[in-house]
Amino acid sequence: MGKFSRLGNDLYAGRRSYDFIGRRAVFYAISAILVLCAVGLVGGKGLNFGIEFTGGTQFAVNLPADQVTQSNAEDLRETVADAGIETGDPIVTTEGDSRLIVQVQELGQADTDALIEVIAAAQDIAPADASDDISVSAIGASLGAQLAQRAAIGVGVFLFLVVLFIWAYSREWKMSVAALMALFHDIVITVGIYALSGFSVTPAAVTGFLAILGFSLYDTVVVFDKVRENTANLRSKRTTYAQAANLAVNQTLVRSVNTSVVALIPIGAILYVSAVQLGSSSLQDLALVQFVGMGVGVYSSVFLAPRILVHLKSNEDDVKLAEKRAKARARAAADPYASVPSFTEDMPIGAGADEGVEPEDDEEQDEHESGAPDDGEPARPSSTRSEAMGSGRVAPPARGPMGQSNSSGRVQPSRQTKSQRKK
Repeated sequence: MGKFSRLGNDLYAGRRSYDFIGRRAVFYAISAILVLCAVGLVGGKGLNFGIEFTGGTQFAVNLPADQVTQSNAEDLRETVADAGIETGDPIVTTEGDSRLIVQVQELGQADTDALIEVIAAAQDIAPADASDDISVSAIGASLGAQLAQRAAIGVGVFLFLVVLFIWAYSREWKMSVAALMALFHDIVITVGIYALSGFSVTPAAVTGFLAILGFSLYDTVVVFDKVRENTANLRSKRTTYAQAANLAVNQTLVRSVNTSVVALIPIGAILYVSAVQLGSSSLQDLALVQFVGMGVGVYSSVFLAPRILVHLKSNEDDVKLAEKRAKARARAAADPYASVPSFTEDMPIGAGADEGVEPEDDEEQDEHESGAPDDGEPARPSSTRSEAMGSGRVAPPARGPMGQSNSSGRVQPSRQTKSQRKK
């Protein structure tokens, strides 16, 4: 745990970094392949819609309270499935402590009577009492159509509000587009895995779909918030937009992993218990869609959404300017002497600093070197500012008398006694 904590600190401080933004073509190709496979599964295998969407037949079996248990419901489900009647994927649940509910696909009258006999034999119900203890009702598909319509309206309103929220919070419509593209990626892959598993699409599954929308966008918004913080005032920073966004992903990586693990562990336990031990289809439908959706949501918020955002921002002027400055710094760091002029034999003295200045004639040069003017005035330095040797700068004029220093071997300000300093 200590190593994981140090890793989180190093990622947040930038001492260690993983490239989540680079190799854009590779990760785009991976996401595209996953989406295409999911679409192929849905188109080829199709989804297994429950009777709430397709319609069916429901049997209500009245039993004593000690027989209305989950284990008895699972035994009855296996009995109905092995009865040799085209029932589809039967669903058997408990209703209170008084009866079991058996839901199958729509049956004809002959199959309905045969299934009543199977249920009565499995629950030790006398044939004479079967009509009283087992009631039959039809489930129409209109309920499923209304449910699908309301779910579609809810998703549309949800996405509209999310776009408005992200735009209002970040003042950046490109973040909204990137978040929606990542969300579409998550939904398509989740639906594809649902088709692959063959689990029934029930109202519980629709509820799970709505739940993963919120989880996926929550993680993406957290990453985008850090990106917005790192890229503020990009002109004054020595970094590019892609580098700042990659740092934001690394800084939120540990939080994303911790959140997903904490959420996936209980959902995985529910999925195992419901699918393996209890056989409760409603519970396993809800657990499967949330387990897959949350896992895919973490992938999209780390690998896909920030990369799409950087791609959309790559044509902005500030981002292009930051990229040019970064390339210039990289060239300077690779060859620090690239700007130094090459030496030639005929190069005039001081050509590097005073290039293009004509040299003085010999007489003027002698006068400047000697420091004596033509009118016979006493010699004085040719300039009040002397160049400091070997420092690459110009020393300020001396405020006191100058004298030769034996220790340094050059002219330096000489020390005076305190009594003579103000004279």
